[in-house]
Amino acid sequence: MITVESLADLALLRESVDLECKLALGRDLQGAIPEDFWPTYSAFANTEGGVIVLGIREKADGFHVEGLPNIAKLRQDLFNTLNNRQKVSVNLITDAEVAEVVLDERVVLVVQVPRATRAQRPVYLTTNPLAGHTYRRLNEGDRPLPDIEVKRMLAEQVEDSRDDRILPGYDFSDIALETFSAYRQIFATRDPGHPWAGLENMEFLRRIGGWRRDRDTDKSGLTIAGLLMFGGMVSIQEEFPHYMLDYQERPEARTESRWIDRITLDGKWSGNLYDFYRKVYLKLTADLKVPFRLEQGERKEDTPVHEALREALANVIVHADYTDRASVLVVKRPDMFGFRNPGLMRIPVEVALKGGEADCRNRTLHKMFRLVGVGEQAGSGIPKILNGWRTQHWNPPKLYDTSVPYNQTLLELRMIDLFPEWAMEGLRGLFGDRFDRLTHVERVALALAVCEGTVTHARLRAVSTEHPVDLSKTLQHLVQEGFLTSTGGRGAVYHLPGMSLPTPEDVFGPPPPIPVASSEHLVPSSEHLAPSSEHLALSSEPSEATLNSLPSKRDGDGCLLADMLPLPIIDDLEKLNPVFRRELESLASLPRTKKALGRDQLIEVMLKLCARNFITLRCLAVLVARSPESLRIHYLSGLVKEKRLTLAFPTTPNHERQAYCAASAFEDLNS
Repeated sequence: MITVESLADLALLRESVDLECKLALGRDLQGAIPEDFWPTYSAFANTEGGVIVLGIREKADGFHVEGLPNIAKLRQDLFNTLNNRQKVSVNLITDAEVAEVVLDERVVLVVQVPRATRAQRPVYLTTNPLAGHTYRRLNEGDRPLPDIEVKRMLAEQVEDSRDDRILPGYDFSDIALETFSAYRQIFATRDPGHPWAGLENMEFLRRIGGWRRDRDTDKSGLTIAGLLMFGGMVSIQEEFPHYMLDYQERPEARTESRWIDRITLDGKWSGNLYDFYRKVYLKLTADLKVPFRLEQGERKEDTPVHEALREALANVIVHADYTDRASVLVVKRPDMFGFRNPGLMRIPVEVALKGGEADCRNRTLHKMFRLVGVGEQAGSGIPKILNGWRTQHWNPPKLYDTSVPYNQTLLELRMIDLFPEWAMEGLRGLFGDRFDRLTHVERVALALAVCEGTVTHARLRAVSTEHPVDLSKTLQHLVQEGFLTSTGGRGAVYHLPGMSLPTPEDVFGPPPPIPVASSEHLVPSSEHLAPSSEHLALSSEPSEATLNSLPSKRDGDGCLLADMLPLPIIDDLEKLNPVFRRELESLASLPRTKKALGRDQLIEVMLKLCARNFITLRCLAVLVARSPESLRIHYLSGLVKEKRLTLAFPTTPNHERQAYCAASAFEDLNS
């Protein structure tokens, strides 16, 4: 149970977990469970859990304790409703998760809502999970889930494995025989004496799970796993319309649409998962700059990094939900490898990082890969990846999932030293002996701030085993002692005092008619801490303004390029490539021709316009034929708060030259 002993603890909780404070006084001021408690309960349970505090009013200036006059009755009403299946689908809360706490001499009720397991989700209200009765947490709001998302949860609930279902109408003719033969050859080479090696094709396919007979119905046929692993592209897409595989090699350490090598579903190869794995693994490991090892005097080519990349590539394939809209995307850059698969994680991130608990979405696919030496089906994949990166002392892998804009899980493997020499020298030069007296986790936080430009509570939590509340205290202590500067409230971004987040002036230059100012403001204030040219920009947050960049360079679409931002900026419609501008205007055709447009329709259009680039408020307003100020107040500010849009310049959210992009910088540009 998370302990709350003071209002200061609530402030710490707000950064480390989802927190909701509700007054709960009722109409008679004697205390009652508020109606909005239950959507929050559902949303917390269906996301990452959270804490609800009853008896506190939250205002702009902080928390105000009102207390609860009849807390025993309130507690009884809470459990009565939780155990009423007409009201709530499942009770996740025991007495251990409910605590009566005295704050400012008044009693409040602290309710800790755990994350529901896959078998318990969806957690919904009433007796019907559909029609807006199931909620998910999005930033600080409880959002009703569309029916299609609820149905996906229901499928995940009842199907331990999603890939062993027999597909009616499919048979061995849907198999790409060349792929299947290559798999069999690898299988036989690894274990020539295996009793399956000499079986006929159909029987071999049955043994590995690609063909199955249902003993209840006596029907047999190709399984989902067999089709995905060995099928032809056309056959696969007939069953899975959103099926998309994409590998991109990008030339620079930044998020961009340009690539120098690509493997995708272009009809030039089979398009199945096994061929994708074989092709992409060779691309990932080509020119891998990892020292070889010697074992018993012989060169060992298979290093822990090779093993980590194998596991990461196999994981992205076997954990994907091929009914979802996002694609399987693998990115190789000079500074990192990125992996994205459709579907949210089945177990919490912290559990996956520790290993030992396997809940694979496609267990038959996992078995097929294991039979040719890839993966162990023991929940050890992520720990192996962590270990491979740890052997090189690289920045810890970043694993997370998001439902914006689609359900997707992302893994980022950065090839940057966690404690690079230049960073340590810079930190010691900036802070002197004070830096060496910091705890290990405090030094980790500062190292992340240097190497990645910023550090957040979520990022620090991903590389530390300490309690989330303790990490909040760590970051606040670093701010109080002058090691970090904080920008924002909940979900704050922390950075070094001498290095600021980008501003519109950094990107566009000073607004006219003021003459162009000196670029000295872009240089960190400390001469000891030089910005790294290896700084990353693949996360959903904008990158640190660490490199000098003047608005003189544009890409092929006519968008402004700024090294300090992870995406190009649409800042002037007149300078766009005519083809690209017509594409944008086509996307915005509905609001351009229809003034009385529904709110959801306009939001959908704006998210599409912001999907590939940052776009300034002025340009966005012109495209959708709306007033810039009205657009910002009534739409964009809310979308930013919900984390559906990301600001280019977070320190000046209302700046007239603010720019916006879709929150997921890892979104597939071809979906």
